[in-house]
Amino acid sequence: MKNLNIDQINKDLQDKSPVEIVAWALSIAKSPLITTNFRPYEVAILNACIEVKKDLKVIWCDTGYNTPQTYKHANELIDRLGLNVHLYVPKQTAAHRDATIGIPQIEDPLHKLFTEQVKLEPFNRAMKEHLPDVWFTNLRKGQTAFRSSIDIVSMSKDGLLKVSPFYHWTDEQLDAYLAENKLPNEFKYFDPTKVLENRECGLHS
Repeated sequence: MKNLNIDQINKDLQDKSPVEIVAWALSIAKSPLITTNFRPYEVAILNACIEVKKDLKVIWCDTGYNTPQTYKHANELIDRLGLNVHLYVPKQTAAHRDATIGIPQIEDPLHKLFTEQVKLEPFNRAMKEHLPDVWFTNLRKGQTAFRSSIDIVSMSKDGLLKVSPFYHWTDEQLDAYLAENKLPNEFKYFDPTKVLENRECGLHS
């Protein structure tokens, strides 16, 4: 993967549909997976990916702090799309954490520990167990400064190919895609590590 010409690939994929982008990535992948947290519009990339590969591994790192609406939405999508979900949760229960450090604010020194426990450790554990070479994500341009600096395809420092098939899509385009494919969406989502919507989540930067 490290020998790929990322700039040329992004030029070639610029006008391709999400499904075509997924198909291209899968054609060179040996161990692909997609990560999801079932946040708003995640259904789009889940649908596009399984349209090409029905049994694609879906890694769900559940922080334990999702809203009831998100859990209901997740269950609906898992059943409806037949997702091959591999669930990863923090090693500490939310009740244990609530009794010790709670949900620290960003300026609190404990916020780093909190983020490590609920997000980074489960994610890193999943990646070590599955050893992917291609990672599908729903990053989009304009979400954060970092995300606006990458493209459809980017390469991590350890040689993992990150593919964002909807990178150039707007909310309006995604709304049309969901309507066309009769897919549900859910907006009552909570990420306890971000607080601010334009703050990077920690997995991608």
